[in-house]
Amino acid sequence: MHDLLSAFAPIWILTAIGCAAGRSGLLGVQAEAVLGRFVFHVAMPAALFVMVSGARPADFADASMVAFAAGTTLVCGLGFVVASRFFGRGTADRAIGSMTAGYVNSANLGIPVAVQVLGDASFVAQIILFQVLLVSPVILTLLDAGTGQGPGTRKGVVLRRMLTMPVRNPVIMASLLGVVVSALGVRLPHALTHSCDLLGAAAVPTALITLGLSLNGRPTDGPATEPANGGEREEGAGRTRRAEVVVAVALKTLVQPLTAFVVGGPLLRLPDHQLLAVVLCSALPTAQNAFIYAQQYGLDTRPARNSVVASTVVSMATLSLATWALGSAP
Repeated sequence: MHDLLSAFAPIWILTAIGCAAGRSGLLGVQAEAVLGRFVFHVAMPAALFVMVSGARPADFADASMVAFAAGTTLVCGLGFVVASRFFGRGTADRAIGSMTAGYVNSANLGIPVAVQVLGDASFVAQIILFQVLLVSPVILTLLDAGTGQGPGTRKGVVLRRMLTMPVRNPVIMASLLGVVVSALGVRLPHALTHSCDLLGAAAVPTALITLGLSLNGRPTDGPATEPANGGEREEGAGRTRRAEVVVAVALKTLVQPLTAFVVGGPLLRLPDHQLLAVVLCSALPTAQNAFIYAQQYGLDTRPARNSVVASTVVSMATLSLATWALGSAP
């Protein structure tokens, strides 16, 4: 438990610092928007480029990844359907709902937890690549399509936006460039990689500071509520958002690791150490990327923000339970 607390401590500390800075007005009224753009357009692409360019394609040829991918695919699909059928969300909000349900915090929490519980973070590296190269492009495509389809938007315009989205989206572009560099075996200049490392190192802490800033509940959290019947409507919207968070957290912290366990255990019969790695990583909370994406696409950030915080709290129990039930690695 002490190891898990040590892994979670930086998340809470940086988020609390961001919240305190927001309450005090230290960084100004535009801090949340500016820092969010910095993470999405600069720091995160730099981190992903370095990560992907140094990876090997063979990293995906692993039975453990099949079990993890099965859990991720199921809960992301359920999150998308639930957001549509039960909460009446549009395409872009469904994409965020899907992401909050199944996109794990593999970087700033997954790595320290894996190192301390499993003894190494090699499987986490595979998960990061899986999410960056396969899950993120799908989510971002849905976000781009959902936010680009206004009443007067022609189908040709929407199709052109979708086809050119990799060029316009820095996260996907950085990942694709990393794949090209890795496939060609190009050795990049040290000055370039070191610069990207420095920028990438700022992605996680800045995202957590931005998350903390958002906890102050300023108007930038989402579109304003219509004034007519404002009290009742806002109360109903609040209940809906709370229900969305409950569903997302249940899918993330319970359904995803249970699915990974069933696929990895009875079906694939993974060795104990690999099964523990799969279940533990599947039980990780929602990544703050969901909040950053919602913010950058002009959506209501409150469901994503609250899902990140709530799943992080709940995962303290589920991660401990998974480690106790399956046995910590030697």
